[in-house]
Amino acid sequence: MPDDTAFQRGREIRNEMFGEAVTSAQLEGANAFTAPLQRVVTEYCFGQTWSGETLSLRTRSMITLAALAALGRPHEIRVHVKGALANGVTPLEIRDLLMHTMVYAGVPLGVDAIRNAAEALAEMGVDLDTLEPPVRS
Repeated sequence: MPDDTAFQRGREIRNEMFGEAVTSAQLEGANAFTAPLQRVVTEYCFGQTWSGETLSLRTRSMITLAALAALGRPHEIRVHVKGALANGVTPLEIRDLLMHTMVYAGVPLGVDAIRNAAEALAEMGVDLDTLEPPVRS
């Protein structure tokens, strides 16, 4: 049976990390094939796992980026770099955690992770020479 409380909390966390427009597009744009995936991502991943009280969203973002780099998941890295910035992870911390992960996961994965993170950071307005986060209004 679906857990509507976890789903609502998951939607809130997704909104905080990725913006309401992106979250709504994912959920409301789902079709019969993709709707179950969106339900699991929202309810289980974000509503139950990301909403735990022990680790902060900032820490969870850092762990997630390291795991995605180790798994070689460039698209998800790009998505979660944006969420990490929203959760207070700095561009310098993103770079260093990916460099650290590269040592343990392998250089080719690290190169790909850093390339994708740089593209995502640039899209978010981060100056890649100074690593200053974008100015939020």
